Amino acid sequence: MLVEKNVPLQHSNSFGIMAKALSLVRVSAESDIAAVLQDDALRAMSKFVLGGGSNIVLTGDVKPLVLKVEIMGKRLVGETAKAWIVEAGAGENWHDLVTWTLQMGYPGLENLALIPGTVGASPVQNIGAYGVELQDRFESLDAVDLTTGQRFTLNAAQCAFGYRDSVFKHTSIATSAGTPGFGLAGKALITHVRFSLPKAWKAVLGYADIEKKMQQSGVRAPDAQQIYDWICEIRKAKLPDPQVIGNAGSFFKNPTVSHEQCADIIQREPKIVHYPLADGTVKLAAGWLIDACGWKGKSVGNAGVYDRQALVLVNRGGPSNPVTGGEVMTLAKAIQTSVYERFGILLEPEPVVV
Repeated sequence: MLVEKNVPLQHSNSFGIMAKALSLVRVSAESDIAAVLQDDALRAMSKFVLGGGSNIVLTGDVKPLVLKVEIMGKRLVGETAKAWIVEAGAGENWHDLVTWTLQMGYPGLENLALIPGTVGASPVQNIGAYGVELQDRFESLDAVDLTTGQRFTLNAAQCAFGYRDSVFKHTSIATSAGTPGFGLAGKALITHVRFSLPKAWKAVLGYADIEKKMQQSGVRAPDAQQIYDWICEIRKAKLPDPQVIGNAGSFFKNPTVSHEQCADIIQREPKIVHYPLADGTVKLAAGWLIDACGWKGKSVGNAGVYDRQALVLVNRGGPSNPVTGGEVMTLAKAIQTSVYERFGILLEPEPVVV
């Protein structure tokens, strides 16, 4: 096991923020975690798990021990009458996994194409796009307790999935009875994730962008590969490539309001983009709210709002003068204030602020 010191992280976070890991260990197998926990000094350190760095904002050098997840591998590990069970190492690139599953004839992840990040981060965030969330295709995951080194497995219920949420984002989750529950933030490292991909596949449609593609192409019954191609085209048109313009993807969660709240907003803002949900609540498009407040294309220092999609904050600085985490958070807070003052809604950031 090699402990690297003062490791530059500018190329390990998709925003391109310049920061260092004071200490870093690369985890390519569970044995690497065991080696860390067998070292008295390393075991005593607080720890920060780093995957693809696509959902973080670094506000300074990272003092906890950084565990850089590089566990690889993709394979079919099981099959039932209803589904294929596919497993991937936590260090695998998410989009590469989606591409591979379609190449292998296992559809179901196509709506999640081109979401940046690694497989291990996908259940932490319960990633989702265009009508599909990770929890819809999740089977189970393996993780290691960073205190005891014990390996454990969680199913969907144990992951406590919510909208861009899971047990891995909380130090403690309250149970339905209101008593303290189980939280795994900073306490575990995910090593492998398994997905249940349906044999009785059905296209998940209904979003305006997909409907537009169907109308333009004349294809009314797209297969999984067609949806994958469309999603890639849509995302490339709307969202900046982090390799070209640093960003962390969608910066704010789409807020959910009651039917009554939505009706009140519609009276004032008839054009607001909204999506009724099955439970009677309504999801509002955070990007529309931000755009309505005039933020698209605006900047604070080297942090800017992407001119094609107001939901995305970007790095307007060059490699030698990149955006700082402080600039990103100053811009984010200014946007939150504007949206709250106009709509009475407090936007919640998606990325983890470190």
